[in-house]
Amino acid sequence: MTQLVLDMGLPTGPTLSNYFAGPNAAALAHLKLWLGEGAHALRSPVPTYLWGGSGCGKTHLLMALHAALQGQGESVGWIDAHSLSPAEFDERWAAVLLDDVHAFNVGQQHAAFNWFVNAQTHHIAVIATGSLPPADLKLRDDLRTRLGWGTVFALQALSEPERRAVLRQAAEVRGIFLSDEVMDFMLTRFSRDLGSLMALLELMDGYALQTQRPITIPLIKTMMDNT
Repeated sequence: MTQLVLDMGLPTGPTLSNYFAGPNAAALAHLKLWLGEGAHALRSPVPTYLWGGSGCGKTHLLMALHAALQGQGESVGWIDAHSLSPAEFDERWAAVLLDDVHAFNVGQQHAAFNWFVNAQTHHIAVIATGSLPPADLKLRDDLRTRLGWGTVFALQALSEPERRAVLRQAAEVRGIFLSDEVMDFMLTRFSRDLGSLMALLELMDGYALQTQRPITIPLIKTMMDNT
């Protein structure tokens, strides 16, 4: 069986509480402190930039902040590489969130810079993510320098033992037993990105309940043949 890549998001949605920090504990603590409690929390306007390779959880953290702010009744500005027509800046926003800035096209860079300048004027924080440190971003100079002048965190992907611990914990919450053989199979035959692994666990759980069978390697193979 060739390696499969499952392009599925976390079924319960990204939150700060379901982010397994591992080596990124400092970044998580910073974001929790910034978010505070309640819609009227005093939030620092100093920008934050999170960078790292695929699977380090930077988009998870940004989406978690977005969800948390909306849950507090706040509105938020958001641009990612798929944003075709970014909105005009709104001074009522609680934050400006920019995801995967390394992939921004010219129009998205223009909008992001405009939002950044306005956010600074209105003392609104900009929190952004990218795959590279600020100095290495292939962006317009004025946007790149602004991304780098605040707090910068280099995120790291979880090690294999850490990924195993997260999967084991998530399985136990669901009342699922994952044998070492099943865990090995998941980590060698599928995408090793934690988000994809958690989505795979969700899929396995649902299929096991549907077929009234325990989670084994044959069950996973049958599930994938029928997906």
